[in-house]
Amino acid sequence: MTDVMVTGAGVVAPNGLSPGDYWTAVLSGRSGIRPTTATGPVASPAPLSGQVDAFVAKEHLPGRLLPQTDPMTRYALFAAGRAIEESGVEPDAPLDMGVITASASGGFDFGQRELQHLWSEGPDHVSAYMSFAWFYAVNTGQISIRHGLRGPVGVLVTEQAGGLDAVAHARRKIVAGARLMVTGGMDSSLCPYGLAAQVRSGRLSTGSDPATAYLPFDRRARGHVPGEGGAMFTLEEADGQDRRGYGRIAGYGASFDPPPGSGRPSTLVRAIETALSDADVTPAEVAMVIADAAAVPELDAAEAEALAAVFGPRGVPVTAPKTLTGRLYSGAGPLDILTALLALRDGVVPPTANVTDVDPELPVDLVLGAPRPASGTAALVVARGFGGFNSAMVVRA
Repeated sequence: MTDVMVTGAGVVAPNGLSPGDYWTAVLSGRSGIRPTTATGPVASPAPLSGQVDAFVAKEHLPGRLLPQTDPMTRYALFAAGRAIEESGVEPDAPLDMGVITASASGGFDFGQRELQHLWSEGPDHVSAYMSFAWFYAVNTGQISIRHGLRGPVGVLVTEQAGGLDAVAHARRKIVAGARLMVTGGMDSSLCPYGLAAQVRSGRLSTGSDPATAYLPFDRRARGHVPGEGGAMFTLEEADGQDRRGYGRIAGYGASFDPPPGSGRPSTLVRAIETALSDADVTPAEVAMVIADAAAVPELDAAEAEALAAVFGPRGVPVTAPKTLTGRLYSGAGPLDILTALLALRDGVVPPTANVTDVDPELPVDLVLGAPRPASGTAALVVARGFGGFNSAMVVRA
């Protein structure tokens, strides 16, 4: 397998707009979760959310793009631009360079606004940009156009697992000969329309205290806090000198769970074992696991049991920094990849904020309170999407 390096990264997260700012927030426990500001005719089904308040689109993007883009696309364009700039690559051979992103919901905010125009004012008042601004693939298209990248393109729609799936697919394109791939995931569905869709899962927390609303693996777990944002990367073939970059995408595995009520167990173990095998990494070499952290008791139990099956009960340090951002859906996996790479670089396992009462029935070694020294050169990222999607990715320092 060709060695694939993450050579650039861009971040839009509720607690940081750069890799450095985000990492500082993770280590210091600075949260981006706050009262949801989305307005509607009824109270928000999610009292809290991880909101990106510091991003001002007109400061980072041309004015001509603003009328045609949803917030998630603005975030993706900004982060992709930062990743390309950081990589130092000039897109001078566009057929050798491509874009693969993930989206769980598309441009819900844009779609809500135009549907309101349609209902209240009629079809003549609906923006022509509605034809694409709501679409799952729009981030891929806008990044491709803005940077002239005409090589392999695509979009993955597998909810929370999608970000890992997109990075894995981009890795395959590098192996197949692409010179550079821009990849990652972004989502932003905190408008009333988007939250109405999410609440149907039955997994949203109704808590109003940021310190207790999202508590994965805790005995008080009652659902997750939604969030917006994610991360974008540039992937290139490693040059063998490790002169630049964050680290390597080393292995990937995916599986699909049987239908609920079928009596058959989750296939998450298979995804994890496939990723480790693909990376040629043994469980003993894994310094940490960045957990999916659903904060739904039965889902937390399934994840803890899968990790115990691979690493042994409490056999590997586990952390969930997304308690500071909320679950970012397709953006969560790429942000967790970045977290894992920065943690390996600095030799620490960041803590899981707010969790204080880990369920003793769960065979999981959750890192709490303060960062813990890390030993090992690999990390595992786990993501599980609503509907049965499981993805796992191994990264190396």
